[in-house]
Order: sequence, then C-alpha cells, then structure tokens
Amino acid sequence: MAEARTRIRKSPMSRVDTAWLRMERPTNLMMITGVMMFETPLDIRTLRKVIETKFLAYPRFRQKAVDTPTGAFWQDDADFDLDWHVRLTALPGRGGKRELERLTSQMASTPLDKTKPLWQFHLVEKFGGGSALISRIHHCYADGIALVQVLLSLTEMGIDSKRKAALAKRWLKKEEHAPVAQRVGAIDRYMQLGGKMLEKGMDIYRDPTLAAVLATEGVDIAKEVGLALSLSDDPETVLKGRLGVSKRVAWAEPLPLDEVKSVSRALRCTVNDILLASATGALRSYMLERGEQLDGVTIRATVPVNLRPLEHAKQLGNHFGLVFLELPVGEANPMRRLERIAACMRVLRKSRQAVATFGALAAVGMAPPAVQAFALEMFSRKASAVATNVPGPQMPLYFGGSKITDLMFWVPQTGSIGLGISILSYNGAVHFGLIADAKLMPDPDSVIRRFRPEFEKLLYLALMAKWEGEFCAEAADALMVELD
Repeated sequence: MAEARTRIRKSPMSRVDTAWLRMERPTNLMMITGVMMFETPLDIRTLRKVIETKFLAYPRFRQKAVDTPTGAFWQDDADFDLDWHVRLTALPGRGGKRELERLTSQMASTPLDKTKPLWQFHLVEKFGGGSALISRIHHCYADGIALVQVLLSLTEMGIDSKRKAALAKRWLKKEEHAPVAQRVGAIDRYMQLGGKMLEKGMDIYRDPTLAAVLATEGVDIAKEVGLALSLSDDPETVLKGRLGVSKRVAWAEPLPLDEVKSVSRALRCTVNDILLASATGALRSYMLERGEQLDGVTIRATVPVNLRPLEHAKQLGNHFGLVFLELPVGEANPMRRLERIAACMRVLRKSRQAVATFGALAAVGMAPPAVQAFALEMFSRKASAVATNVPGPQMPLYFGGSKITDLMFWVPQTGSIGLGISILSYNGAVHFGLIADAKLMPDPDSVIRRFRPEFEKLLYLALMAKWEGEFCAEAADALMVELD
C-alpha cells in the first residue's frame, strides 16, 4: 500500500501543450508573467498558505513537464519543494513603479528550471504602501483564459459568500444568445465564432489534433491554413529584427472603463476596437520618432481567440487559436485607423482562422524538431506583435486579505516576434502593458506614455460625434493639426 501511495504518476501531454513546451527559445521564453499590486502588505507566510491550499489544489502544478523524442508527458515531482516556487524578494531604494518594472523585466528574462514544475511566485513585501506579487507560469500548463481563472481562484471578494457567488456568476454568466467565445469572456469577448464554430470548437476540445480539425472542417480549414501561410511577411521596421535574451516590461496608468465604453458607443465600434486603435496610434508615434517612413505601412499582430466552452473555463491546458489582425500604423488619421481595425475584426469574427491555427499548433506538437522550428518561423514572420485583451472581474478582489489595486500580465512571444501588447480590464479600469525585446525596444515606456494621448484623440472625436450627431474620417482630417 505504501508503495502504491508513493508511486510517481505520469500522464501524456496534449499535442498543443507539447507545441508550447517546445516553442521555448533563449530569445523568447514561453512564460506568462503577471504582476499584482496590493493596497496593504502581504507577508510570505500568508502567500505560502494561499499557494498551498488553493494553487496546489490543481494537481498539475505539482508536476513537471518531461520532453522526450517520442513525446512529452506530465510527471509528479518526487522532490517538490514549495520554498523553491514561492520566493521573497525586495526592490532597491524606495521601490517605486520603475523599480518594479525592472524587477519584472528581469524575471521575464530568466528561464524557469526545467527539472522542476515550471512556475514561481516572487513576493515583493514592500511596494508603495503595500506589496507586489510577480507570477511566472509556463504556457504549456494552460492558456491565458485558464490561467486568469486559476489566479482569480486564489483571491477573495471581501464580501459575504451569497453575494460573492452572485457576482461571480454575473461575471461569467451565460448570455442567452451569445456565442461561446463571447460569453466565456475570453481573450476577446467581442469576437464571435458563430453557431457552427461552437460545434467545431467542442470537437477540437475533445480531440485537439490536426486530424480532428481536418475531419470536422475539411477543405475550409485547409484553405484557412493556406491563406495564413500565404500572407506576406511583415515589413522590416524597428519592431522587427534579431532578438536578444532580455525583456523589458512596462504598464500605463489605467483608463476608466466607463469612459472607454462611452467612446465605443459614440464611435459605433467595440471596446476592443478602441483599445487596439489606441495601441496602434501609440506604436505609430513611437515608430515615427525612431525615423520610420510609415506611409501606407501596415503591420500585423497575432490575437489569441478562446475556443474553450464556459463549463471548461477552469480546466488547464491550451484551447485557443490565433488570428492575424492588421494594425494600420501608416494611417495618420485616428478615425480611419479605428475604422480599419474594426473592419478587420469584423472579417476575422466570421473566419475559421482561429480553429485552423489551433489545428496547426496540434500538428506542430506532433512534428519533428526541425519541422517545428520551420513552422514556427514561418508563422512568426507574418506578424510583429502579439496582442491580448482579457476582460477581468469588475469588482475589487483580495489576496490573503490584501486588496488588489492593480494587476497586469504579459503573454510570451513566439519565434522571431519581439513585442507583446496586453490589455486587461479590472474593477472598472483598463490596464495597458507592453513586453518587448530589449534589443528592439529598450524602453517600452516610450510607447506606454503615448497610449493615453492616443485614446484621448478618440475621446475628442467621440465628443464631436455626440455634439454634431454624425462624425466621419473626413471631419477627423480637419482636426488632425489640433489633435497632434
């Protein structure tokens, strides 16, 4: 009996999770890095208790990823030591935002130990009047929507259990007529895959292999893969180039979510469109300052799209596809930039591109290393950035009794992509962050500080639309001198 209890368990890793495990390169580590900031101090003993009782309630986090030529699998770590995974650290000097950004950059540039479960939490006991917590979790454990669910499961709402249950249900509620990707509140809750896509997403969830994708979608999926591969390479700009091994992260002061929603209603587009247009404007301004000639230039960002049904939102693993979104950095008019992004999103909502790339990832997970490297490079040449938008809970959360005031996360970039754009809404505010290769963009704050001014341009145009009843890109042309 004792021998049975101590037997080390093994389980096969899905092909898509294997793909993310094998995508890791020294220049692009496959970690999802996050930061939580607390209003009051959090001590290491409380953190350990939360991790031990809540995080480790997921048995997978006691397991390490083992990769072999014949396949990858999960294996219990016989030498698991919580002290290795939960660390105490400190900031130099007064320990402000810049110092926390530097520490987070260092953590995002440091590989996790492959002989142990691939995750760590780093507690900064003194930050502002409270504390901060940096989390690092390898992408092979789960995708963004699942890990957000995991991290939120570590928190409390600071209210009675009955009201807490009602609020949680409202946040993840099943809207009667909303498609899966929307009601799950995934990477982009405004992207709709349509009724047929719901059925195909469920099929792929049950059997995440390229064979299953082709069996359910056939020629249409093969066509989508072909179209993705036929896309021209992204133009050579300051956002593309040879990568180094260091990352830099930064985040902006949050925007009021109600304000963003008001702008989206006035300009007749989605919140996601507004935020991505603001990010595109910030990148344009930065690139012009760096001497780029941008007339007519468009770059692409890969955007993850959730394919996970709501009832499986808390399960681990990777269940998302990717779409290629065009960011018109060569467009000087902010209204036209917004219109082009919104139009591109409307096309992507109706496409099968996300399901096709999910199947392609499964194929990559089965392929020999040389084929994996070739496929990864082919896809990564088509884009200059990764862009994610995660809608979080719109109520204050508490971690170990400490109120979370701000939070941000960054997903990894793949292949030769060196820029990640992260948008996260929480407690009535929208948080915007960047992670960049240090060789390409040594100071991402130079883009971050442009985000609010670009949003304010759209806010100004929204006010004009409200006052005048109708507003268009031609009217925005007349305002460009004043806006810039």
